[in-house]
Amino acid sequence: MAELGFDVVGVESDPGKVAALREGRVPFYEPALPELLSRHVESGRLRFTDDLSEAAAADVHFVCVGTPQQPDSLGADLTYVDAAIESLAPLLTRPTVVVGKSTVPVGTAERLTARLAELAPAGAEALLAWNPEFLREGFAVEDTLRPDRLVLGTTHERAEATLREVYATALCAGTPLVVTDLATAELVKVSANAFLATKISFINAMAEICEKVGADVTDLADAIGHDKRIGRKFLNAGVGFGGGCLPKDIRAFQHRASELGVDQATAFLRDVDAINQRRRERVVELTRDLVAGDPVTATGPRVAFLGAAFKPDSDDVRDSPALWIAERLHRDGYDVVVHDPEATGPARAKLPEATYTEDLDEALTGADVVLHLTEWPVYRRIDPVRAAGLVRHPRIVDGRTVLDVEAWRSAGWDLRSLGRP
Repeated sequence: MAELGFDVVGVESDPGKVAALREGRVPFYEPALPELLSRHVESGRLRFTDDLSEAAAADVHFVCVGTPQQPDSLGADLTYVDAAIESLAPLLTRPTVVVGKSTVPVGTAERLTARLAELAPAGAEALLAWNPEFLREGFAVEDTLRPDRLVLGTTHERAEATLREVYATALCAGTPLVVTDLATAELVKVSANAFLATKISFINAMAEICEKVGADVTDLADAIGHDKRIGRKFLNAGVGFGGGCLPKDIRAFQHRASELGVDQATAFLRDVDAINQRRRERVVELTRDLVAGDPVTATGPRVAFLGAAFKPDSDDVRDSPALWIAERLHRDGYDVVVHDPEATGPARAKLPEATYTEDLDEALTGADVVLHLTEWPVYRRIDPVRAAGLVRHPRIVDGRTVLDVEAWRSAGWDLRSLGRP
């Protein structure tokens, strides 16, 4: 928003994060964001505070807090969304537009609309709109400044006019705009994520069949991806999806569908999630098979993990398939060594029992089996001949189905690739 020319105040409850942001430091890894942040903090156009009252007089308030999965159910935890509304509304001093960006169960916006009306002082009418975000980790700056579509959920002309002004740059550049009601806007993000997750789980279901009959799922995906009705994107078979969005959004959507009594949608979403989880189990099975004949040692088989983040260009390890597998193997007595270009810090905080290294050679040295689980470019550039000289046994599981099978096998590696012969 500062890049688009607005004066922005960011409210954050964690004093440590506020201090870092004021210095232009991003508390997570996201390409191109540090430069953008530093420039606008230095210009004074963007400032940060832990005092919500400093933002009370703004024309537009974006609510961007997280909605994690509840610890004891599949549903979304709305604690932070509710707290933001409860804290903001009594402080408002003038008419404003409150815009939900968080991914929430359908029906949440209607409830929050009533709550805003109850809490806002007289003369400070707060109109609620819902404007879901579609940011891809690793491409969030590009997706913000040049979005592929904008969705506005509102029935108020003033709210729509205000948000058209906010997004004037993107709209003038031809970004498609969909204006709809609150419930539809809430459903857009979870529906999009459910569809993407379905494509991934579909190709992974096909990978299970390919493994049984000796077919190649990569060639299969290429062939069906040429069909314009299907498309090639999100048809990469492997260890499956993770992160802070798709898994928890699928489960929250499933939970909400169950609450609404839509049984077929509930069962469908449950199957999408189950197929995804099975691919993680498959990597564990392949790893056990590869070391099954090795002599038993006091430390257990040494497993080198190539990747900890759930995807490249991110340090996000939330629901990471790599860390899920690392935790399982560590619990089973394996010696787990993890390398990742950006995510070793967050991974160590989540799984401190594993060994972490910033040196790729060190991770490979002495390994009984290597697991390729995050598609960082540095791993695709590994020389399999040189790597074979570092490991104890040249055995690798390609959990992302992107390595050059012939090159690795020609270098003497026993390579297992999900969905490929």
